[in-house]
Amino acid sequence: MTRTWNNAAVSLAAFSATMLAIASPGFAARLRLQQWETIASERYGFMIAYPGSVFAPRDSTPDEHGHVLASHDGAARLVVGAFANDSAVTMLEYREQLLTENYSGSDIDFAPVNRSWFIVSGTRGNMHFYERVSFTCGGRLINSWALLYPVAERHIYDRIVEAVARTYQPGAGRSGQCE
Repeated sequence: MTRTWNNAAVSLAAFSATMLAIASPGFAARLRLQQWETIASERYGFMIAYPGSVFAPRDSTPDEHGHVLASHDGAARLVVGAFANDSAVTMLEYREQLLTENYSGSDIDFAPVNRSWFIVSGTRGNMHFYERVSFTCGGRLINSWALLYPVAERHIYDRIVEAVARTYQPGAGRSGQCE
């Protein structure tokens, strides 16, 4: 099943390439991840796949800027979205804002920064988080996804983070050309 915004169609070629990247022999069997589904944004051009056997949309009518999915037991959330960087914040300014507003008091254990993306991963209380933020179109678009899950279930969700991360393709607008 493919979930899209604005009735966007995910190209079969793009989906196939994404799935080949994660479909090593026995991959799904090892992780018990089944029913891979995609979220694709026609407006922002990004795509991400997730195991439908683990997550389901929390709302049947997602906002044009994002999706919130929850694990079937409600313990974990996958948040995916994009928006225009109307305030022209730099990537490092946005990273600092995210750390201050969303992850204050957290124990950060992984936080690489690249020229167009960054990751923040760590633990706060009994929850672990992994968030990937990509600045595209010269910083005019901000694409991100985050997985939040119980620390007690890291042995399961850390593998899901790795699998989902391999499918993520940040977007560059409707045409893919940063119009």
